[in-house]
Amino acid sequence: MSRKDKKITLPVCIGYGLVDLMGGGAFTIIGAFLLFFYTTFCGLTPIEGASIVAIARFVDAVASLFIGSISDNFYKTKLGKMFGRRRFFLLIGAPLMAVYVLIWTIGMGYWFYLSCYLLFEIIAAMILIPWETLPTEMTTDFGDRTKISTCRLVISSLGQFLGTFVPAQLIGHFGQKNPYAYFYNGLFFAVLYAICIFITYKVTWEREITPAMEQELLERENSKGGRSFGDYLKVLGEYVSTFKLKCFRKHLGLYLLSFTAGDIFNAVFLFFCVYNLKVSSSVGAYLLSFSIIGIPGTIIGGVLFLKLGPTKLYKITYTFMILSVLAYYGVYLFNPEGKTAILLGISIVYFAFRSLAVLTPWTVFPFIPDVDEIVSMKRREGLFAAVMTFTRKSTVALATFLIGVVLQEGGFVKGQDVQSPQTVQIIGYVLLIGCVGLFALSLILAFTFKLNKETHKILIDEVERLKNGGSKNDVDQETKQVVEDLTGYKYESVWKENAI
Repeated sequence: MSRKDKKITLPVCIGYGLVDLMGGGAFTIIGAFLLFFYTTFCGLTPIEGASIVAIARFVDAVASLFIGSISDNFYKTKLGKMFGRRRFFLLIGAPLMAVYVLIWTIGMGYWFYLSCYLLFEIIAAMILIPWETLPTEMTTDFGDRTKISTCRLVISSLGQFLGTFVPAQLIGHFGQKNPYAYFYNGLFFAVLYAICIFITYKVTWEREITPAMEQELLERENSKGGRSFGDYLKVLGEYVSTFKLKCFRKHLGLYLLSFTAGDIFNAVFLFFCVYNLKVSSSVGAYLLSFSIIGIPGTIIGGVLFLKLGPTKLYKITYTFMILSVLAYYGVYLFNPEGKTAILLGISIVYFAFRSLAVLTPWTVFPFIPDVDEIVSMKRREGLFAAVMTFTRKSTVALATFLIGVVLQEGGFVKGQDVQSPQTVQIIGYVLLIGCVGLFALSLILAFTFKLNKETHKILIDEVERLKNGGSKNDVDQETKQVVEDLTGYKYESVWKENAI
């Protein structure tokens, strides 16, 4: 359970990262195939199908806020003392992956699909939010955290590849009009995800309980009263306080803009392949399976992250992703000879840089609570993970629903092999404007991001100096400037009781 005398070895990094076979894979499958599955095999309209994803993710986004707070305080419970405040949720989450199979059944009604998908979203959040805090729990070293994040995202890329390659194989085997390809795909991955989550539980550990946490636990045990309304307002205030942290606001903006662009791509790409590019759904799935490029891409990205830093990596990544989406749209406009070969080449470029777009914000994330500590004097990893999850799921819910509305209002007819020219054009516009627009905004924001290896070390050294009784009056000008740039607070306002 403790990180004392524990080393971050490659097997540990791989064991930690296995959860993202589910985190990367399950939602890649859902993003790429679920709306298509609902409208093709389940008799749902685009708005009905999109509303299932939107409603479930919005409810889950709200639930995620509570999950973060519960995880941060779970050490106060008997189960938390026994299994850990983070890892307990991995232990109970593994068998609950069985719910994933229910999403892909046929012959049910709207409310069944909504209930199953909502339940899966909450289970996934219950696993992922505590799990995302573990790199910060396991080590404070920049290199070790980067190594953990790189392994995690290599496995995420593998999950994304399997989440498109396996369905492509099953669709090819059972036929494009056979819904059981999707059901067997769900069954296979439910079992695989359960095994991976349990392995992660076994190989990870958590930080020691600090004296402040022990004191809080003692006070709680001595208290006979429950939580007051003021306590709940205080928790809400802590969530709001995360947005006051300057580097977190920028990090969150980069994360949400680029990931939402990726969500739009995933949601509309299969439609774009079938109706705009005039290729089969299995070919579209094979193109999506080029996410396999993300495995070496993520490894290279981990090295580049250490050498170039996040800002330069962001700039390179978003530039090439914009060019890739423009190239896909160009194939639709000009329908060149050798179209399939060209699409393969574009897909290689797109997914290579998409792996970097996924790697960079999640490699940056473990360092955000370090910046927060100099302001709040607390370790609030779960809080930040919950806020990221809440905002992410809120934006993807909105984006998914809007895609469904646009498709239906554009004349999309469920289950029809051929759509009207107007509908086809609208599908193309969703891909072009949605993806390029959001990637462009991400690129602009990347120019202002200042958290990197050098500034992080300066900040960590200052936190340690203050922890050891150092005076704030003795701070040097460079450190003071770095702290203010990263936190958005005046130096005089940090490292104070009740600073938040």
